[in-house]
Amino acid sequence: MKTDRQKEIIHVSLELLSEYGIQGLTMKNLSKRIGISEPAIYRHFDNKVEILSALLDFFRQNNEGFFEKEVDKSFPAPDKIENILMNHFRVFTENPSLVTVIFAEELFRNEAALSDKVISIMEYNSSVIKTILDDGQAAGTIRKDIPAEHLILMILGALRLFVKKWQLTGAPFSLKDEGLKLTASLKCLLKPANGS
Repeated sequence: MKTDRQKEIIHVSLELLSEYGIQGLTMKNLSKRIGISEPAIYRHFDNKVEILSALLDFFRQNNEGFFEKEVDKSFPAPDKIENILMNHFRVFTENPSLVTVIFAEELFRNEAALSDKVISIMEYNSSVIKTILDDGQAAGTIRKDIPAEHLILMILGALRLFVKKWQLTGAPFSLKDEGLKLTASLKCLLKPANGS
């Protein structure tokens, strides 16, 4: 359970990441933005790695909660995939700095705790989508001529590339509007082909 001050530090960290990228997330900048001393920051987090770890936890908790709800719904598998992707587009639109954290594996390469958390999130997402795809293939709403493992790569790969393009180009388009079009295309690809 995070204290109010820890939540504030996490919130301000997201702001700094959004404005200045990963290099802008420093204890000095945090203390200035919040209006407390640097030692006061260290009373809540030992270092920048702990803050980034808390950000990943924040994303993971929200992400897993949404995934679990989707799995339990009685919707067809393609609609569940659509809802999951659209939720990601909504979350990234509202918190663009999360893109920097979630899709920054290379920055965490030397921080085992952070890279482990990112891998954990990726593995969880893959496992839930596989469950949805397996159910969809059994129900005949997802094509069977392509292994579910390959469909997962197409879905998550498209998500990652699409969101990174949006971020790296300065968010020139609506992630939600264009994401809806992308999702419609992915749903077409997921449909059973010639009764497969």
